[in-house]
Amino acid sequence: MALQEQLNRFKKQQEKCQSTLSSIASSRAGSVRTPVKPMPAAPARAPLPAVKFSDDTERLKYINGIRKAPVGAQMKRVIDILFETRMGLTPEQINEACYVDMLSNKAVFDSLANNPKVHYDGQRFSYKSKHDVKDKNQLLKLIRSYTEGIAVIDLKDAYPTVMDDLLALKAAGQVWLLSNFDSQEDIAYPNDPKVPIKVDDDLKQLFRSIELPRDMIDIEKDLQKNGMKPSTNTTQRRLAAQIHGISQKPKVKKKKHEISKRTKLTNSHLPELFKDVRDS
Repeated sequence: MALQEQLNRFKKQQEKCQSTLSSIASSRAGSVRTPVKPMPAAPARAPLPAVKFSDDTERLKYINGIRKAPVGAQMKRVIDILFETRMGLTPEQINEACYVDMLSNKAVFDSLANNPKVHYDGQRFSYKSKHDVKDKNQLLKLIRSYTEGIAVIDLKDAYPTVMDDLLALKAAGQVWLLSNFDSQEDIAYPNDPKVPIKVDDDLKQLFRSIELPRDMIDIEKDLQKNGMKPSTNTTQRRLAAQIHGISQKPKVKKKKHEISKRTKLTNSHLPELFKDVRDS
């Protein structure tokens, strides 16, 4: 009996294991697995050029030379960058652009903040021109406000294309560009289109027919009679010349001696020099 019970127990265990295996097989068959696609290989990147130690050393030497330069030299580098870009730049951006470390150099920082060519708003530095004009219309308005003329040198740094606009205004007859005899600088004068003047030919001929005094002293006297101040003082100039022994008489040009056959020639071995010898 005991043996029979053991056999029955073994059969039950076998049946249980068989049912378990059948359920596992059916569950695997019902589930569909999605095939996993392999990830594409990353494109090969070109290797970065190796930085040579010698190149980096030269760059660091260059930067160190700039930062140890005098304050004036560092200021010029910054002002040149501000002039070229015409943008407001922070100290960090200035350092990246021209290697001037303003945050570590208080003298450069303070000098630029107080420079008349630089505007500092508390955060950014920008170039400050003498006249705040941005285009041709503003330029023309500025020149018209200077009825006695404005120096062109004071306009050159207003904005990058200011000289092109100034020449365009001159070509259009809206301004005049005249030279100053004292400083040889060009002066821009407004040409007001509201007062066009047309001069008759008879008046032009009358003006040209007026004969001026030949002596400069007489011209200066006539100017003074009409309430005008002469720009010269011929009397004083002539008096000073007499005191210093300078003659006011024009130099007489000596007559050039001509070569004749009677002239003693010392370079007779060069006959081509004396082809024009005339008979005396």
